[in-house]
Amino acid sequence: MRLSRYFLPILRETPKEAEIVSHRLMLRAGMIRQEAAGIYAFLPLGLRVLNKVCRIVREEQDRSGAIELLMPTIQSADLWRESGRYEAYGKEMLRIKDRHEREMLFGPTNEEMITEIFRAYIRSYKDLPLNLYHLQWKFRDEVRPRFGLMRGREFLMKDAYSFDLDFAGAKHAYNRMFVAYLRTFARMGLQSIPMVAESGPIGGNLSHEFIVLADTGESEVFCHRDYLGFEVPPADVDFDSIPGLQAIVDKWTALYAATSEKHDAAAFAKLPPDRQISARGIEVGQVFYFGTKYSEPMRAVVTGPDGAERAVHMGSYGIGPTRLVAALIEVFHDEAGIKWPETVAPFAVVVLNLKQGAADTDAASEQLYAALSAKGVDTLYHDLDERPGSKFATADLIGIPWQILVGPRGLAEGKVEVKRRSDGSRELMTPQDALARIGG
Repeated sequence: MRLSRYFLPILRETPKEAEIVSHRLMLRAGMIRQEAAGIYAFLPLGLRVLNKVCRIVREEQDRSGAIELLMPTIQSADLWRESGRYEAYGKEMLRIKDRHEREMLFGPTNEEMITEIFRAYIRSYKDLPLNLYHLQWKFRDEVRPRFGLMRGREFLMKDAYSFDLDFAGAKHAYNRMFVAYLRTFARMGLQSIPMVAESGPIGGNLSHEFIVLADTGESEVFCHRDYLGFEVPPADVDFDSIPGLQAIVDKWTALYAATSEKHDAAAFAKLPPDRQISARGIEVGQVFYFGTKYSEPMRAVVTGPDGAERAVHMGSYGIGPTRLVAALIEVFHDEAGIKWPETVAPFAVVVLNLKQGAADTDAASEQLYAALSAKGVDTLYHDLDERPGSKFATADLIGIPWQILVGPRGLAEGKVEVKRRSDGSRELMTPQDALARIGG
């Protein structure tokens, strides 16, 4: 993509309304624009990152055996009355009426709707287990939306819902998602720690939040330091192995880890002082098991092996991709801007023509851009007529992992400069070597 043909509205000044790093940098880097309190438009650069995040989420959900569908954002109030949650949910739910005065709502979550879909088609235990997921925009009318995408009112959510005959099956479904979440966040470069958590309005008595430690995290968390050295399950993990997955979950829940709501100060104090971590954290996902909380009142039943009907056991599993984009920035940034991990970066490399209009730098930049694009490398070519300092600042701000600096002095020696954004390292090399380094 040529920057001269792209839409990248960079802000040179720090917006006054932005209180945290991710909000400031997303506005400055032209990733988002606020349209109302807690409601944001994703501009092209931000959308590229969001799509990369969603791709990883989908791949790991599919790997775990979950099946994608898509439910509507507008739901009938009658479904929520069936479950008993319509009046109980609170003012966070946006309640509306259609032109026929039918009570509707903009879905904050989808337990009721997915239960209604399940009961319409599934009758026998032979059709279980089943896990259905989707990526869909949600709305929760936060009393005080703040911190940009960290606490917005409209947000993109991956929510999955499992259905099983009994607790044993439901626990295995829970473990599948638990392991899938560990892998999902690790692929984005994040070290997530599963912590015992409150279930809140979702319900149930088994829940874990996946927390990423960050100095700018919104809440205080407590955990054992050894979690930072745990290896994430590999890509070939067997999601059908009940004992295998249970062993992984047992390992990741054996040590102390809790959010502030579930913190046991006495238990934490028993850890060796050098193993204690008290830090700020960002929630990037949560898993819930709630048994028959929805299936019983909504009559989502199947016939078991004995011929008797029984309510299915359910769980739900959420990841907020929009929130994840902000969390990634909170973890990966410096004073100059964002430092994207390569798996979620909007572009893999940016080519900086340091003397636009000069025959030698123009030709070399064009050749690099064409060669990288031909290899399928997501490439941004900064071909605007700007000073080198401005181009450096833009490249650092938007956080592209690799920068290729094409200047007349280097070209005189047949070299370009390759900079790695993550650590700031620089190296002079031939254009051919630069292509091999970045294009594989």
